[in-house]
This record gives sequence, structure tokens and C-alpha cells, in this order.
Amino acid sequence: MSLRVIQSRSFAKKTKRFTKKQKAILDVQIKKILENPGIGKEKRGDLRGVFIHKFKIETIQYLLSYRYNKDNLELIMLGPHENYYRDLKTYLKSRK
Repeated sequence: MSLRVIQSRSFAKKTKRFTKKQKAILDVQIKKILENPGIGKEKRGDLRGVFIHKFKIETIQYLLSYRYNKDNLELIMLGPHENYYRDLKTYLKSRK
């Protein structure tokens, strides 16, 4: 069983600015999520169903939000903690 990985526009835009080294670290983290989709912490309230996986690239802690169901893994947003949840809520509302 393999999940199909879908990147949101926001996620793809953010990763475009990454260096090769940063992308390699990100790829490892995405593989971890694919192996165990429950690795992230599920959010509550208006972010229910969204999981957040935290990891570091160099000294910066990044948050990667994603959703998954039986055949899709949707990578929603990636970024440092500052204003992350506010931006995530805004982004998800804009897509409805």
C-alpha cells in the first residue's frame, strides 16, 4: 500500500526556496511521515484532521502540516513556528 503524495501550492512555493541540503532533510522527514502517518500530532478545533510534524533544519524548527486518508497524503504547509497556526488557518479557509 503506498500513499499518493499531494503538495499544496503553499507547500511547493516554500520548498522552492530550499537549498539541496535542506530539501534532503525535508525528504527524510516526508519519508518518516509516509512510513508512519500518525507520527505528527493531530490538532483540535478548527484544525481537526490536520497533523503537525515538527523537525529541525540547522537551527530552525519547522512545522509541516499534513492530512492523510487511506490513499492520499496531502502536504499542506511548511514553515517556522512564528505565526504558523494563524497562516495555516487562513490558508485552509481560503481553499474552502
